[in-house]
Amino acid sequence: MSFDAEWAQHKAAAMAGQQPPAMRLNHVPAETGGSPAGSLLAGAGSINGNANLLIEIAALLHEGRPDGDASTMARAPRAHADVSAEALRFARFADDQFKDTINLFAALATRLKTTGTDFARVDDATGRNFLDRVLESGQYVKPESK
Repeated sequence: MSFDAEWAQHKAAAMAGQQPPAMRLNHVPAETGGSPAGSLLAGAGSINGNANLLIEIAALLHEGRPDGDASTMARAPRAHADVSAEALRFARFADDQFKDTINLFAALATRLKTTGTDFARVDDATGRNFLDRVLESGQYVKPESK
C-alpha cells in the first residue's frame, strides 16, 4: 500500500471518529500473532538492560575515539597553511560531534535508569495494592471444601 493510500485511510478514520488502522513503518509487513498493535510491554530488566547497553556503546565509542595526532600530519610545514587550517577545523568539529554523541548516549542511559527505577516503584506499588486487596476482601477456603 502506498503512503498516500495509507494516509487517506488514516484521515478518513479520523474524520469518522473511528480507531485508525495500525500504521506500518517503512513498508514492513503487518505482524502476525504476538501482541496486538499499539500495545507496549516493558519490564525493569529490559529497561535496565537497554540502559547498560547504551553505556557499553558509549564506552566502546570512547575507546575508539579519534586520534588527536592524526591531524598533526596535516600541519604546517608538512602541509600548506590552508590545508592545515582546514584539517584542524575539521578535527575540532569531529571531536565536538564525537563528544556530543558520547554525552547523548550517557544521558539516554541515565534517563532509562531513572525510568527503570520508577517502573520498579510503580510495579511494586501495584503488587502491594493487589496483595492488600486480597488480604482485605479475600476469603480462605479449605482445600477439602473445594
